[in-house]
Amino acid sequence: MILAQSVEGSSPALNISIFGAFVVITLVVVFRASKNSRTAADYYAAGRAFTGPQNGVAISGDYLSAASFLGIAGAIAVNGYDGFLYSIGFLVAWLVALLLVAELLRNTGKYTMGDVLAFRMRQRPVRAAAAVSTLAVSFFYLLAQMAGAGGLVALLLGITNKAGQAAVIAVVGVIMIVYVLVGGMKGTTWVQIIKAALLIVGAAAITVWVLARFGFNLSSLLGGAAQQSGPAVLDPGKQYGKTGLTQLDFVSLALALVLGTAGLPHILMRFYTVPTAKEARRSVVWAIWLIGIFYLFTLVLGYGAGALVGPTAINAAPGKVNSAAPLLAQALGGPVLLGFIAAVAFATILAVVAGLTITASASFAHDVYANVIKKGEVDDKDQEVRVARITALVIGAVAIAGGIVANGQNIAFLVALAFAVAASANLPTILYSLFWKRFNTSGALWSIYGGLTVCVVLIVFSPAVSGNASAMFPGADFDLFPLSNPGIVSIPVSFLLGWLGTVLSKERDDAKYAEMEVRALTGVGAEKAVQH
Repeated sequence: MILAQSVEGSSPALNISIFGAFVVITLVVVFRASKNSRTAADYYAAGRAFTGPQNGVAISGDYLSAASFLGIAGAIAVNGYDGFLYSIGFLVAWLVALLLVAELLRNTGKYTMGDVLAFRMRQRPVRAAAAVSTLAVSFFYLLAQMAGAGGLVALLLGITNKAGQAAVIAVVGVIMIVYVLVGGMKGTTWVQIIKAALLIVGAAAITVWVLARFGFNLSSLLGGAAQQSGPAVLDPGKQYGKTGLTQLDFVSLALALVLGTAGLPHILMRFYTVPTAKEARRSVVWAIWLIGIFYLFTLVLGYGAGALVGPTAINAAPGKVNSAAPLLAQALGGPVLLGFIAAVAFATILAVVAGLTITASASFAHDVYANVIKKGEVDDKDQEVRVARITALVIGAVAIAGGIVANGQNIAFLVALAFAVAASANLPTILYSLFWKRFNTSGALWSIYGGLTVCVVLIVFSPAVSGNASAMFPGADFDLFPLSNPGIVSIPVSFLLGWLGTVLSKERDDAKYAEMEVRALTGVGAEKAVQH
């Protein structure tokens, strides 16, 4: 998504005006929300005041990142059916979240993933491990979004030099820090709701516009895409069917996407912003509908870009496949629609970045500061919120610096790493904690640290990092692991390590598991816990 020149025919003045309008409106909303953000429950969980439908819209806003909007549309435009498999994988992932995670997490936890994992285990080591995993996932996700924001805005404003792009990334980071510091989870949630509405309405408008160009006949649209790109764009296997290794790589990627979603800490934290487990379940159902509808739109957006712009023009444009949606908008409505779609993409990045920042800061303040350093004895509850705000400043600064460093590098690699880490370290530990009576502290530590280590090591030695022209370091050659995504190896290894660490330890607390099981399934005791 890092682009070196502006889209021909775009209007930088118009684009920056639309960006500015969005930022001003959302800042007003954030400042209004901040008036009621005083306690830890207000800052971390928005006072648990959002309804299921409101939280569902916010979840969709948190989940539909720039990769979903720009990346999938481009993948479909260039690779057709194989690109649409991303949409299917992202959507199916929500069934895992709905059936296995959402309601049980809401009943068992308080603010963070660490609350659930430490419920029946030794608090300090497990919370520290959960915080490390949360920070790792959030950091790599933040790098991708920050660098993506710099590239997108630089493209549309015509900024070509590295210093200018670094300034853009810094501005995005500062705006994100203001959202989190001032509004907390409540302000962040309203930003995500506004962004989700903009994104879905914008995608719907372009979808109808594209279909109208083809007489509302989907077959004519697919035929136009096939005429531009060749019939292979309608068949499976254009991208992932070339060899047995590419097919295996796709299975590995699909595993990471489907299982990683239910382990993404910024998504899990959203379940605590509703008052009851029933509302948590409703919010996931709303999210599934909204996300599912959006991914149907991507099918039309992708094939529409393929038919009206063409893969040759898309690949020749700055940003290559990630330029498909902006180029389609320009082909349909000129600079005005291009500016609107660019602003929607910008809003998408800002909302996701704010959600990631508050999740990472909450994890450090609540899990590390309050429960590891202070051993659960924080006299002044406002002190924990102050630590969270200071942490947000530090994370924001690190994200700005990392985004500037990552500018121009392989952003897809960073996103894949975030999903793979979540699937490898977080999900096995969450499922074992919720469903396996024998699971203990040793198993949790082996699963989190082992899954995290194996995942990162395999990606470092994969083709995503070195050994080819599209790698993060194209001049190096240490791709000892043949797959770009390690999910097919690291996820089973993490489950195995969790089991092995558990059976090799004598620690066991059946009574505490029974208490957790009752709370997870019925909600008894959950409301009392979240009030403290």
